[in-house]
Amino acid sequence: MKRSTITDVARAAGVSVAAASYALNGRPGVSDATRERVLAAARDLHWRPNVAARSLSSTTVRVVGIASARRPEDLGLEHFFMQFLSGLQGELADRQIGVLLQLVADHDAAVETYRTWRAEGRVDGVVVMDLWPDDVRLDALTELALPAVAVCDPSAAGAFPAIWSDDATSHAEAVGYLVGLGHRHVGRVTGISELAHTTIRSQAVRRAADDLGVRLTVADADYSPESGALATRRLLALADPPTAILYDNDAMAVAALDEIRRLRLRVPQDVSVLAGDDSAMCQLTMPTLTALSRDTVGYGRDAGRVLLDLLTDGEATTSESPRSTLVVRQSTAPPPAR
Repeated sequence: MKRSTITDVARAAGVSVAAASYALNGRPGVSDATRERVLAAARDLHWRPNVAARSLSSTTVRVVGIASARRPEDLGLEHFFMQFLSGLQGELADRQIGVLLQLVADHDAAVETYRTWRAEGRVDGVVVMDLWPDDVRLDALTELALPAVAVCDPSAAGAFPAIWSDDATSHAEAVGYLVGLGHRHVGRVTGISELAHTTIRSQAVRRAADDLGVRLTVADADYSPESGALATRRLLALADPPTAILYDNDAMAVAALDEIRRLRLRVPQDVSVLAGDDSAMCQLTMPTLTALSRDTVGYGRDAGRVLLDLLTDGEATTSESPRSTLVVRQSTAPPPAR
């Protein structure tokens, strides 16, 4: 599909190119009604700014922003986020571009942060993570004409370029591995259910369990160790508990090991544990944790490359990063005889 230009937007809104430029860039000189008409036309045409003429020049601030709805106390435990951020900064540092991380309470606060950044000219572009279906942040970025790359499955990225990894296949393979060991009842502890990637994983795990003819029981959590331990307790309190549990991240799986010990059960003799993310923590536990492992630093670098393409050329192509693969350690084994 041909890329929409500012001329197309101006024509659709019935205004001059100059007026469209003022409206799209948040400058004075047009009425509120005209501005709304131009922004509506831009959304309808999936218009994105062509920043090739100005990006990475002496007139830019050479900063990329991330507004993340995370608690400060959780950052040290979030291996994925910190490794991804390290890779992103590593890729951008070669071009003397910094990363501005702003912690926010929710998506509405993220939108206000984008508006501030745009009005004050504090960033050249942004990376959007933890997408929800119909995410309001994408609408705001379109309205603000702020270049952005989405870290998510392309189906959730709207008109923005995305960097993504095939979580569905990896999680389906994890279920297949557990079933191959002989497990007939698999538990799953999810991350935040509203996230697009949680939905994709959930659908893949459910489909794999149905295809393989095994029972699946799901307990919702929020990625925190506390929520992982609580979900584990709920699953193992069932009259017929699962003999293997797949966790959406490493922190919840590590917390589960302690919870299982408190219940006087053994890993993997009584219940197998599989982490959906790998980290150094997974290799330091007793037993060590079987995990889905990927080059998360490389994933961040890939996101940096897509964003650099966007800032340098005015457009970028959605790109797929290598998916997670299973690393078998000590926490998984055939189920106990019953």
